Parts: sequence; C-alpha cells; structure tokens
Amino acid sequence: MHEASEAPSVSFFDYIVIGGGTAGIPLATTLSANYSVLLLERGGSPYNDPNVTSVFNFGRYFFDTSPDSPSQQFIVEGVVNSRPRVLGGGTSINAGFYSRGEEKFNIEARLTDEDLIQDSYEWTEKVIVFEPVVQSWQSALRAGLVEAGVVPDNGFTYDHLVGTKVGGTIFDENGTRHTAADLLQYANPDGLSLYLHATVHKILFKCRGRSKPRAIGVVFEDSLGKKHLAFLKGRKNDEIILAAGALGSPQLLMLSGIGPKDQLDALNIKVILDQPYVGQDMADNPLNVLFVPSPIAVEPSIVQVVGITPFGSYIEEAGGFNFIFANLSDYQGFTYEKGGFVFEKVNGPVSKGDLKIVNLNPADNPSVTFNYFTEPEDLQKCVDGIETILKAVDSQAFSNYKYANMTDQDILDLNMKLPYNLIEHGNTSISLEQHCKDTVRTIWHYHGGCHIDQVVDDEYKVLGVDSLRVIDGSTILNSPGTNPQASVLMLGRYMGVTILTQRLAAEKPYTDS
Repeated sequence: MHEASEAPSVSFFDYIVIGGGTAGIPLATTLSANYSVLLLERGGSPYNDPNVTSVFNFGRYFFDTSPDSPSQQFIVEGVVNSRPRVLGGGTSINAGFYSRGEEKFNIEARLTDEDLIQDSYEWTEKVIVFEPVVQSWQSALRAGLVEAGVVPDNGFTYDHLVGTKVGGTIFDENGTRHTAADLLQYANPDGLSLYLHATVHKILFKCRGRSKPRAIGVVFEDSLGKKHLAFLKGRKNDEIILAAGALGSPQLLMLSGIGPKDQLDALNIKVILDQPYVGQDMADNPLNVLFVPSPIAVEPSIVQVVGITPFGSYIEEAGGFNFIFANLSDYQGFTYEKGGFVFEKVNGPVSKGDLKIVNLNPADNPSVTFNYFTEPEDLQKCVDGIETILKAVDSQAFSNYKYANMTDQDILDLNMKLPYNLIEHGNTSISLEQHCKDTVRTIWHYHGGCHIDQVVDDEYKVLGVDSLRVIDGSTILNSPGTNPQASVLMLGRYMGVTILTQRLAAEKPYTDS
C-alpha cells in the first residue's frame, strides 16, 4: 500500500483495477495470486481514521466536506447522499449490516455456479463478518416485529429469508470496523500494487487497425497533481476492470469516450463508442425513518435486526444515538439517548433516473437523478412498511420503550419536524403517502448505470470494446438483499475466481491426460 505520488511515471501490468472498494478489493486480491495487478484507489486508508474504524463514531464523516474526507457528499432531489472516497469503499462508511442477497440477485447478476457463490461468501465471512451482541432495545424490536406479523423469527442467519432475523455485522465485539481492505491479507504481495489517492482521469484505447477499440491503459493523478501512466502488458487476456461504483464507473466510461454521443460532444470528449445506455436506469432505494422516543435509556447500537416483509419493505433500526445527526432542539424536548430510529427500505426500487457528467474532472460528482417514489409500487411499499413499523412499536413486546400515551399520529407528527432531508414540507403528517415523500432519505444503496445486456455482457465485459470490464454496483438491476455489501463482496470474489480460472485454462501449455 503506497501513495500514488510514489508510483513510477509509466508502469505495466496484467490487470488494472480501478476502485479499491467493495468489489474491487476481492477482485484484485484474487487475480494477484497468478498475475500482476495494479489497484488504484482515489481515497486514503481506512485504518488511521477513528471516525471510520469505531462504531461509536459512525456517520461523522458524512458531514466532513474536506477533500480528504472518506465520504463525498452529493444531493439528489433534496436528499443528502454520500459517495465513498476511501480504501474499502462503502464497507468503510456504511452501517455494517451483513446479509446475503436473495436468489433473484444471482440470476440477475448471471452467477450460475452455486458452489462458487457459497465459497465466495464464506471467503469474506471468515475475515470480516461477526455475529452481533444483541441487547435489550434491539431484542424488544425484534420481538415486536414478530408480534406485528413479520414472521417467522429466523434467529441469527446470513441468509435472506422472509420474517425477522438477526444478521451479521462487520463491527467486531469491540466496535471496531472490518472493511473490505482487511481482505488484502489474502493478496499475493508480489502480485499486487496498490496506490492510494490515485484519481483515474481516463481509460486509454487503441482504435487504429482494429474492428473494436481495445483498452490499453489508464491515466491517473496523484495527490500532488502529477499524472502517471499505467499500461497493460499487451497480452491477449490482459484487462482493465472498472470497479469505481455506481457513480464512478459510468462517469469514467463517459470521460474515456464511452457513453451517449450528445453528452460526450457537449464536453468535446473524443467518442470511442456511442453507448446511449451508460448512466441510464440509476436507482436509489428510498429510506423512511421513524424516531420513537423512549421513557427509559436505550443502549447505543446500529443495525442488527431486520424484518423482511413479503411485500418488499425491509425494516431495520438504530438505537440510542443521533442517527440523523440532528440538533438537540430538533428532537422537540426528547433526546436520542432515550429513543431509537426504526426505518424501512423499499426493495428494488422500480423508480429510475439517470447520470450525466457535467465536466471533465473525475473528482467532481456527476449529475444524478433517482426520481424517488415516481412509481406507485415503491410508494405503496413505503406505506406498508411504515404501517408495519407502527404495529411493531405498538406491540406488547416493545411497550417498555414507548410512552404509553403517545399515539401513532404523535410519532408521525414528531418525525415531520426532524431534519431528514432538504425538502420543504409541513409539520404534520396528513397521510402516509405524503409522509413517505416528505421524509424520504437514502440508505446509500444506489446502483445502476452499467447494466448487464445494456453496457456489459454476461461476463461483465463492456459491449463494443475489448479488454475492459465493469464489476461493481453499477451493474446491479435491483439492490440485493436487505443491504448489498455481502452480495457485492461476493461478486468481486466470484468474478475474480472466474476470470483467473478461465485465463489459467486458456494459457495452460498442455492438457492433462
């Protein structure tokens, strides 16, 4: 692990992986077993920042707008969102909950080897996943969800099962975060070169004399502003792999000349491939939160329990700390130490938007729309989810943690006054449909922009060019499971093993008899 400022001006590798995040690290680590791999990460290390490593500091980085922050803020439709800018990607700044995706994800992601799927999950789980210590507030909510009809109680499991369960976490018993960067212990140190603060500006292509453009290298910039060139060695199976995330990968494709021609022409970018689907069908799962004041203190905790409803709303929670980072006065006389946040995420979602680049600077955010709740199906799931939360909160199992005289309307009205987003709205809840729209937040599970069959093929190879793949959340059609990190980590390992196996077989000088 080195600073990009220490990188040579020109270097050569078998593989270049752009993005040291949830997919990029397991991918690069796996490929390093037999080949030389360059892994480029635009952010810094997660290990020397207590705001990243400690559960007790969760979320503080969302308000750090400095260029060195592990989180880069962007705002869509009045919803404040975050883009990782740190080694480990989303695993370095998320709420830590670990739950495998449903079978539907494997089908949509074209992952067909069931044994390899299982092995890839376990490869991650051995190193960075733990069973949480569930205390009384989370236990009461778990029982309340069951009482509210989110059944059965499936106990502790990584699997995606309808009902209520305890999932895994990447925070250990001491509250220390274990990110995808911990998976670098699997790497072959002689095969992997990792540079931090390495911002890739564009992918380079060879077009002359070829029926299809071929990716041959990248230009990246270090923290001092110096540019470096990294090239593939030029063998048939050498590849550049984009793993820069749902914002970064479509953005970099466009900056490199692959995208909608009108957008590229507007910024005088040389068109390598007119590809209208790059940046299309962007989606972000809407999140709606209810703060529930408690007459007694609540132990601090973030997501450990999840209610997986049959209608497509996932219910999670965080208790005893300022989950939305509001001012004390916003709590209307209550305090977050005596209370908790119960929230529901809409699966899918069906509502889609798009991504456009606004300039030539890869460090700047592209322009994104998600069109939250434009599809009635998403809105109905939110309404049903809020109703389920209220049933759980009103349950006998949860009664110690709720004021007996506080009605559902009181809870809804209180939450209309909390600063969940930048959308202007009234201070009373007039309907659950309007409540969903007025208080919408993000759970940071945005995805899309490089979908299979539109931008990449079944093997994640970019259509219309050679030696280039995209493997990350930008290829995802529907956010997997309750929280996507398990599935994206698995995808990185699965595709790393697949690419490695295929290449070793192709380069084997003879066949065993």
